[in-house]
Amino acid sequence: MDVLTCDLPGITKLRSGKVREVFDLGESLLLVATDRISAYDCILPNAIPHKGCVLTQLSRFWFEKLDFVPNQLVAPAAAGLPEMLKPFEEMLRGRSMIVAKAAPLPVECVVRGYLAGSGWKDYQSTGTICGHPLPPGLEQSAKLPEPIFTPASKAESGHDENISWNECRRLLGDDIALQVRDYSIELYEHGRAFAAQKGILIADTKFEFGMVDGEVVLIDECLTPDSSRFWPAAAYQPGGSPPSYDKQYVRDYLETLDWDKTPPAPSLPEEVVQRTSAKYIEAFEQLVGTHFDPLRDGAIC
Repeated sequence: MDVLTCDLPGITKLRSGKVREVFDLGESLLLVATDRISAYDCILPNAIPHKGCVLTQLSRFWFEKLDFVPNQLVAPAAAGLPEMLKPFEEMLRGRSMIVAKAAPLPVECVVRGYLAGSGWKDYQSTGTICGHPLPPGLEQSAKLPEPIFTPASKAESGHDENISWNECRRLLGDDIALQVRDYSIELYEHGRAFAAQKGILIADTKFEFGMVDGEVVLIDECLTPDSSRFWPAAAYQPGGSPPSYDKQYVRDYLETLDWDKTPPAPSLPEEVVQRTSAKYIEAFEQLVGTHFDPLRDGAIC
């Protein structure tokens, strides 16, 4: 079933993001990934079939593979639903995770391995990315000499803003800032090495961290088509914008419209909806190496 909104009578909803709903389970939280999709910071009215299940299952795959960094998962994939959630099983199957209560850190941890997106625009005008100097003459989508950490502020509404390393240190303190920077680069390097073996280039990605019992842990999602720029390796060619497995296809369609990128967002044609769903599923299957099953691993993923 497609899920655009999620309300669980009797269970307190703490917040509703662009994609995820967060519920209070007392000692833990329930994260539910809906099938919503956003572009240009606007939530579109269409559901993208199976998108929430892809995000949840792919995040869990990476959490388990990259377990050298602690994460907020508290329930194994096949643990099943707690009794209080059994009435909502049909909605929650495959798209939910039970996680520890974490205090989110106020910084988005972005790692860039290729010259794309806002990084390419920054390089064109300044020869740097967020203050990181780069060699002259690089082409769009070129592989960077080494991954770079470019933190951003978390915006409650509107666009996240790139911030300097000094501002990151001010917000987090030196010790925590160094820890999340090192974690982010290590996660990215391990993830992109694995993905490259599967024929996918991870051009850049965003991680979020929080504090649980005084420890920095990875939260939210990990190396998904929503948080990352995935390129098919076979089609990669520097000098332009490669095809991608993420929601760039939706952005490209929206660019053809006479829309000022403010709410309300326009509806997507069915062809765009289905092709976007197929791209998310293709990315999952190529990375994980198994057929995508929206109900994988029992009642709760």
